[in-house]
Amino acid sequence: MFEFAWWWMLCILPLPWIIRLFSRRSQHAEVALRVPSLVKDLPDTTSPKASNLGLHLLAALVWICLVVAAARPQWLGEPVSIPSEGREMMLAVDLSGSMKIEDMLVNSRQVNRLTMIKSVLHDFIKRRVGDRLGLILFADTAYLQAPLTYDRETVATLLDESVIGLVGEQTAIGDAIGLAVKRFELKTDSNRVLILLTDGQNTAGNISPQQAKELAVDAGVTVYTIGVGADVMTVNSFFGSRQVNPSQELDETMLTDIAKATGGQYFRARDAAELEQIYAMLDQLQPIAGDERKMRPLTALYYYPLALALVVSLLPVIGLVLNLLWRRISVRRISAE
Repeated sequence: MFEFAWWWMLCILPLPWIIRLFSRRSQHAEVALRVPSLVKDLPDTTSPKASNLGLHLLAALVWICLVVAAARPQWLGEPVSIPSEGREMMLAVDLSGSMKIEDMLVNSRQVNRLTMIKSVLHDFIKRRVGDRLGLILFADTAYLQAPLTYDRETVATLLDESVIGLVGEQTAIGDAIGLAVKRFELKTDSNRVLILLTDGQNTAGNISPQQAKELAVDAGVTVYTIGVGADVMTVNSFFGSRQVNPSQELDETMLTDIAKATGGQYFRARDAAELEQIYAMLDQLQPIAGDERKMRPLTALYYYPLALALVVSLLPVIGLVLNLLWRRISVRRISAE
């Protein structure tokens, strides 16, 4: 359906003609020159020249286009139903120094743990249509990078821009959970899900994992913990290559305890494939039902008459330039002859 958002702006459309009418009347009232009837050879100055008529028509067209653009023409599409069913998910990602360990493979390329998390988590965020997502980054402390929002692209961008060691080298798991609980308190009637990804144990922060677990239980926050890191990694040294366990500092007991106490689950991600499977399982979380909302897509059309007004207003200038060029060419031809 076509409509004008500010239709009342069309009322000023006849304004220039009204002003012109009153200005002519005032001029005729003040100045009156009587010409003898015997003088019949004077030119008729009341009829406009062709060029002036063309300029007046162009000016009228420009004015009409500007008024139509000011009235904000727009096109309203058919009503579209928007599902309001969704989850309230907070993502907490570890940025401690141990995330630099390159024990992960992404597209047959050896990468560090954070790069692998970004690669897989990016697809997970894209699939969260209708969900509200938030992002917490933590190391020596935890800070909110993105509050709960439907803008999934911004959350994915902020995750891609995260850097290891940005806020320290240690791991404040308790602070990350406590911050998520605090943010969920601002949202009532929510399923309150926290997905926490880490590769170590709690070594910093003002809140211990035990205290954070109690806060999450009291607030009804479900915590899904994911331990990231390979079990075996080959290390080359002066004495040759040897295999080590790069995830020996991962506190699986603590992460499992927090997940079970809050009604969640602990997952182990040793590679990108396992992390993708974990996200597929998290996709099965039951969303909260809400009232169906409808919206009508709106397309603004004001720039069409605005562009036409700009083009028409440039026509006299273009004509003047062409006329000057033609005169110069004619003068040169005459002088050459």
